Amino acid sequence: MGLKTIDGSMFREMLTTGCTYLNNNREGVDALNVFPVPDGDTGTNMSKTMNSAVKDLGSGEISVGELAQKAAKGALRGARGNSGVILSQILRGFAAALEGCEEMTAQLLADAFKAGAATAYKAVMKPKEGTILTVARVMAEDAERFVKNTDDIIELFSLMMRSGEEILKRTPDMLPVLKQAGVVDSGGKGLLIIYSGFLAALTGNFDGTGTESISAPAPQEFVDDHTNLENITFAYCTEFIVSRPREDMTEADVERLRRRLARIGDCVYVVSDMSVVKVHVHTNDPGKALQMGLELGELDAIKIDNMLEEQREVEKQKAEAEAHKFTKDYGIVAVALGKGFSEIFQSLEVDSIVDGGQTMNPSIEDLQKAINSTCARTVYVLPNNSNIILAAQQAAELVERNVYVLSTKSVPMGIAAALAFSQDADPQTNFKEMAAAAEKVHTASVTYSVRDTVFDDMQIHEHDIMGMVDNKIQELGSDVDEVALKLLTGMVTPECSVITVYFGEDVTEEAAQALSDRIQAAYSECEVYTQSGGQPLYYYLISVE
Repeated sequence: MGLKTIDGSMFREMLTTGCTYLNNNREGVDALNVFPVPDGDTGTNMSKTMNSAVKDLGSGEISVGELAQKAAKGALRGARGNSGVILSQILRGFAAALEGCEEMTAQLLADAFKAGAATAYKAVMKPKEGTILTVARVMAEDAERFVKNTDDIIELFSLMMRSGEEILKRTPDMLPVLKQAGVVDSGGKGLLIIYSGFLAALTGNFDGTGTESISAPAPQEFVDDHTNLENITFAYCTEFIVSRPREDMTEADVERLRRRLARIGDCVYVVSDMSVVKVHVHTNDPGKALQMGLELGELDAIKIDNMLEEQREVEKQKAEAEAHKFTKDYGIVAVALGKGFSEIFQSLEVDSIVDGGQTMNPSIEDLQKAINSTCARTVYVLPNNSNIILAAQQAAELVERNVYVLSTKSVPMGIAAALAFSQDADPQTNFKEMAAAAEKVHTASVTYSVRDTVFDDMQIHEHDIMGMVDNKIQELGSDVDEVALKLLTGMVTPECSVITVYFGEDVTEEAAQALSDRIQAAYSECEVYTQSGGQPLYYYLISVE
């Protein structure tokens, strides 16, 4: 017989197995990135997002609708980079389609895929085909067509996977940059790996179909986060260990304990290697839970927390924070990585500096907390990286204040925007002035290639020195200073008046000053400044304005 419904336990296993598959293949997905800079890669961002999605799924009986809500909330909190944000939106669409559902049928599965793709498209201002969006959409469209002929979930999912693999193969035909590099879209591949895990959970066949070098999923470590509890039904978080089990204890006894605990509480977690049993449960009768455990042997490490008291303390802190929510009119949040850049933004009276940038994309939750920490009615967010803008826009939707996200794609653009801010201007005027100031800045960056590839008809080798202007590769070479000087040849125009050289953590001040002297000699009509950015992996960021 085929599989007609998916219950909450199976859906949880699908999510956790999909997460494990992606974790096991993260580096392979990262390697598909065609832009060969040492950046926050797709596989890493999607993996961190998915780990956040499954972190608080708990255990015990639960409906697919409730589980989908938990996964969506977790993914949204932990979403990183554009690929991670899109993945979180797909899960958000799943949650909307499954709301109020106890179990999932083949039709509901198709509806969830359709809602996931639609929600993801809406989150992106200018959707680009040949990406993870295309893979999600085509699989959803085919699911809607396939489900008319089958109510078998495994058959439907198998057909969808074939559809996904076919459209993924066609992504290079939609994006020339993929065809040049000879790879498929990394985000689409990451999504298919997750779905491969879903199918493996449904069939019990962990053979890695559709993925590279996949091992069987490891059990997820249970993490109990009381800060995310909203409505507490069972008040006492009860934990203990059966440290010396009865000699005649069997696996059936352990399973019986798990079932009995599920009748008196939730968030049940019972794991055993038959030499010890670890137990966790939320219940209103911790004494009864302990009595059940005693039937298996001696108890140790007993811990009982009153979550109602914890919740009261959290609510008190929230009330205090609410009372001090707006203590000023304006606040600024900037994303930057490097001691020097942090000091520059601090000198510009930026309220909150979020660690992140080329090598580390902050999560939506990181940005949300930073926005709230400003205690300002109006907040300007400077993402300073094209892979952080979408996460910043999602964070802005989650806070109760007026937030402007500027499309700053480099730290120098963010610095220019911060300089243009005025306490005396109204919010909209400030936004326009800051955006205009940022757009006047062009940024050259000098780094190295992390892989062999072909990009924009250029044959790039690992460890080549790469020079980029506004994130577009312009120069290749073997000498850092020579590449930097060649970049400026096409950047500096008669209208330019200021050049600022921000040197990274691997460059000495003496070396940076020597380069600045050469730049000053070549462009005597401009003022040339040298400042420490302290950024990792990028030798120089050079702004021209």
